This record gives sequence, structure tokens and C-alpha cells, in this order.
Amino acid sequence: MSQPAASADAPQAPSVGLIIGAVAVTLLLASLGQTIVSTALPRIVGELGGLDHLTWVVIAYLLSSTVVAPIYGKLGDLYGRKIVLQVAIVIFLIGAALSAMASSMTFLIIARTVQGLGGGGLMVVAMTVVADVIPPRQRGKIQGVFGAVFGVSTVAGPLLGGFIVEHLNWQWIFLINLPLGLVTLLVIGFALKSKPDRVSHKIDYMGFVLLTAALSAFVLATSLGGNTFPWLSVQIIGLVAFSIASLLAFVWVEAHAPEPVLPLQLFRNNTFVITNAVGFLVGMAMFGSITFLPLYLQTAKGVSPTGSALQLLPMMVGLIGCSTLSGFLMSRTGRYKFLPIASTSVLFLGLALLGTMNLSTPDWMIAIFMFLVGAGIGPVNSVGVTATQNAVSPNLVGVATAGNTLFRQIGGSIGVSVFGAIFSSSLASQLGDAALAGGGGAFNAQAIQALPEATRMQVLEGFAAALHPVFLTAAAAAALAFFLAFALRELPLANSLRKEPDAEVRAEEQGAAAAVGAPVN
Repeated sequence: MSQPAASADAPQAPSVGLIIGAVAVTLLLASLGQTIVSTALPRIVGELGGLDHLTWVVIAYLLSSTVVAPIYGKLGDLYGRKIVLQVAIVIFLIGAALSAMASSMTFLIIARTVQGLGGGGLMVVAMTVVADVIPPRQRGKIQGVFGAVFGVSTVAGPLLGGFIVEHLNWQWIFLINLPLGLVTLLVIGFALKSKPDRVSHKIDYMGFVLLTAALSAFVLATSLGGNTFPWLSVQIIGLVAFSIASLLAFVWVEAHAPEPVLPLQLFRNNTFVITNAVGFLVGMAMFGSITFLPLYLQTAKGVSPTGSALQLLPMMVGLIGCSTLSGFLMSRTGRYKFLPIASTSVLFLGLALLGTMNLSTPDWMIAIFMFLVGAGIGPVNSVGVTATQNAVSPNLVGVATAGNTLFRQIGGSIGVSVFGAIFSSSLASQLGDAALAGGGGAFNAQAIQALPEATRMQVLEGFAAALHPVFLTAAAAAALAFFLAFALRELPLANSLRKEPDAEVRAEEQGAAAAVGAPVN
């Protein structure tokens, strides 16, 4: 029997499996951009100098990728997911090539900023594509797998970065992105269809500028405070005041914008607020751990860059396993509230134990601590996106997903800044007269090994002790996330793609819109 002819107007959609594969490759590229640098930082600092600017290599990427996340969400609605993803990948690759050309720390930080401008679009648009093709209840399983992809990149990134700086040179940690990026462009070009028509939108440029200003000023204040300038200096107080003023202006603009970057009614949505608050706090702990654990292992323990990456494996095993397991539990049971409660308690325990490390702590014990940290981080990421997308109406899924990514990235940016300031201040206090001089700020394991024995031990012990307040502060953030998770209101995960919001979601959005004077579309 002959099959009926397909309508000429009906595009042949690629399989869901191919789309999910394309999203997974995109997320792998974006997450590698964040993680591959961590184990190479001590070597980069040793060559380019500038230990006091070490965290800026990470902050530059995180901050730029954070502030562009909402605008990418809007551009995806306006021009379609495919072209926006392709543009983001090209920008990301340009930034990677510039990073490989860096001859100074300043040039490297600027190049990483460019790379982050592309990386911010990879995360947001890719996660929105998932919401377009997978029902919320099945989405939990997919998000768990994506969490595992992120975990794999977090393993492969530091390991690959450590291997490259040991056997080649650090420039290759950026050049390695180029072939992967080209493969990603090909997969996206084949898997996603172009948007046939363009929908007219008004991009909230003023809101974007004000949000960028507020975030940038705050991260500058936390990075420079206690390091370049005293906390109560005119410069730091001025940055904080500017950040607060920009934030207040941003709220006013969002209340009056036709299509705001972040609709204020979302902040009356329980799921959006709680999952983003928990994601913000866990993001602080996550990026702080990934940044400072290799520094501890290479400098205080004296292991190689590759060795420090291998010693991070327990944390990644915990992250991958628990992220995947939590996704399957969500899809099987339709429940998710218990997951962030359980995971943040485990995260608190792991970080608190890391805060007790010293030079005599055995490697097997450190491995257990790191496994607990990974197990605590894994479920939060997969639960947050799934619960948020399920709790808003379809016309807000894109901006809600962008908000979820935004707050997690803000947490990472601020976390690395705050922890970097805490570490620098604590290190200066611990070392005292033993602080190394010269070298333009270069401070690495080779320089420490050249010191007299008594001075060397003082420096190593001081280095290890300087990290205690970093991990204990992260543990405090995890404890706060644990208590916030109890306030999460659990909504049933839908079994089908929705064209209209469910009754519970609609009622909550109407109440939120009324509270802020915004219309419900």
C-alpha cells in the first residue's frame, strides 16, 4: 500500500536522538572551555607571571558568558536556535584562538572574555532546544545524561589540560577547541532546522547593559578588594555602590520593558526562585572547588598537572554517577524535591572535610572528600533546569532557562572572585616574611622547591592553611542551599509537550504577574 505523500510545507524534522546528540556535543564544547584551563593555571602563571590575577583567567570567561546568557535567549526566539548556536560557536572559537596567542596575562584575560561571549550562548540555546522536543518528565532523564556529559568534560578537561602542558605547551589547551568546534558546527548544521519565519521581538538592550554593569562592578569589587585595594577603599566602595545603583535601575527598566531580559513575574515563581538560589550557591562551591583543588594538589602536594587532574577523578565520578541517577529517578517517579535536599547535605559534608586538609592528609582521604563534593553537585544541575522549565508556561521557557544558567554562572563568577580574594588575603597572612619576591608575581612549585628546607615547609604549610577558609566558606554556602531547598514547591512533571501552561502553572503566573503589574501572555 502506498504511503500518503508528505505535505510540501511540512519540514522533515531530524530525529530527536540526533538533536540530543547535537546538544550534547555543544554542551561538551562549552564545558570544556571552562574546565580545561584549571590544571594549566599554575604553569601559565609560572610563564606569564601574575599570581594575583590567576582567578581572572577563570572569571573573565565566567563573567562574559554570564552576562550574555539572557540576550542569547532572546536572539534564539528572534532568529531561531540554529543560527544563534552557530554564531556563538564561531565567537567561542575566535576567543580560543586568541587565547593561544597570548603573550601576557592581560591579553589572555581579554581573549578569555571573547571566548566566554560565545560560550554563554552554547549553554542557554542548547538547553532551550531540549525543552522544545522533550516532555518535562522525560527531560529529567536527558538532563541527567547532560549532567554526565558535563562531568565527563570536567574529568577530561583538567586531565587533557594537565597532559598538554606537560608534554606540549599550554597554548594547545585552547587550540584543542578548534577541531571540536568545527565538528560541533557540522553536527548543529545537520541536526537543527533553520527557523522559516522571523518573529518580531523588542530586545531589552537597556536591561542588558544595566545587568552587565551591575555584575561586572560587583565581580571587580570582590576580585580587587583585599588584594589590589583595601576593602574599605574609595575604589571598592565606589564599585559596590555602582553595582547596587545599576541593579536598582535594572529592576526599574525590567518593570517597564515590553520584553524584559528577565520578566519580574518570574521572581514570584517559587520553583524559579528556589532552584536558581540553590544553583547560585552550588555554583559558588563548584567553580571554587574546580579552581582551587588543582592549585592545592600541585603546589602544596607537589603533584604534576596531569597527576592533579587524575586526583580529581573521584569528584567527577561522584558528579557523573549522581547526576545520571537523579535524572532517572525524576523520570521514573516524577518527583524531584528530595534530590536537592539530599545532594546539598552531601556537598556540605564534602566541603567541610576539604576545609580540614593539611600536608599530612592521605590521598585516599582526600579522594573520599572529593567524591562527596561531586555527589553533592551532580543532582542540583539536572534538577534545576528540569523543574524550572516544568514550572513556567511555554512562552517563558526560553527566558526561564536563560535565567537558570545566568544565576548558576553568577554564582560561579562571584564564587571564584570571593574565594580568590579570601585565598590571597589568607595566603599573605600565612606566609608573612616567607613570601616569595620577584618574578613579576610568578609563584609555582618549582620556585618553592628551590627554597631552603625550613622556608619551603613554612610556605607549603601556609599555602595549605590558606585554602581552609576557601572550602569552609563554600561549605557555608552549601548549608544555606540545603535549608533553601526545603522551600521548593514540587509540581507534577508533565508527560507531554505543552502548548499551554498547566492550571497550577497558570495560576501561579497570574498571581506573579498581578504582584508586579505585568501582563500574562
